[in-house]
Amino acid sequence: MVRRFAISMLAAMAALASLPAARAADLLVPPPIIPPEAGGWYLRGDIGFTNQSVRSLFNVNYSGFQSVTNVDKGFDAAPLFGLGVGYMVNNWLRFDVTGEYRGNANFHGLDVGQLPDGSCGGAPPCFAADRYTASKSEWLFLFNGYVDLGTWWGITPFVGGGVGASRITISNFGDFSTCINSSSCAGFGGSDAFANTASQWNFAWAIHAGLAYQVTRNLTLELAYRYVDLGKAQSGDLIAFNGTNNFYNPMEFHHITSSDLKLGMRWLLDVPPPPPPPLHSRG
Repeated sequence: MVRRFAISMLAAMAALASLPAARAADLLVPPPIIPPEAGGWYLRGDIGFTNQSVRSLFNVNYSGFQSVTNVDKGFDAAPLFGLGVGYMVNNWLRFDVTGEYRGNANFHGLDVGQLPDGSCGGAPPCFAADRYTASKSEWLFLFNGYVDLGTWWGITPFVGGGVGASRITISNFGDFSTCINSSSCAGFGGSDAFANTASQWNFAWAIHAGLAYQVTRNLTLELAYRYVDLGKAQSGDLIAFNGTNNFYNPMEFHHITSSDLKLGMRWLLDVPPPPPPPLHSRG
């Protein structure tokens, strides 16, 4: 009797022990489904400000001086507006093509040239100073590539580069010349001159760095810095205030660069579908 009771108890305990294992097998959650990497076409727009500089100025009239010093040659800040279309290859690599208008930046410059000995009425050295004013604007077209460096707290730093072309326009150029320490410097200054508007195409390249924040599955905002080499530019032919012009002498702007600050947005057109919800057992 006792033996049959013990066997019955052991059988019951074995049955009870098997129930949690069966229940656990029924409730086992499958491994998480990794969503596909983001990719697809996107549109972009940018606004910002330019901070431009020019390495040097040149005019063929410089040959009439012993030396010329570019004392001042600066641009005021100007707005920029850009649009583009791009393709996101995956979560870390993307490319786009952009077109951008960069508004008028006022230019202010000052040259001081030393006149040849014996060419002025005063005792040498004698100098002539030219003060310049102008406006500069350009169109900029770039093919860009970017690498996203990972995401932390929703923010994705990125770096990139671009190559393309710029069309730089110099307008409203004016040249006011005065003599310094000289009673006569005819032919070397002491007059007003102006130049017509002129435009020039150049090879351009850029380096990008910034931070991106994904607001929704479609919308991403960017705050970015860009260094861009725009090439060179020149004014129209300089003409004296009385309409005379003895030779072709536009003012040349050599090696124009800009440090830009931009606020941009990207709108992803092809959004990957969200991952399916995890499966649960009804057991």
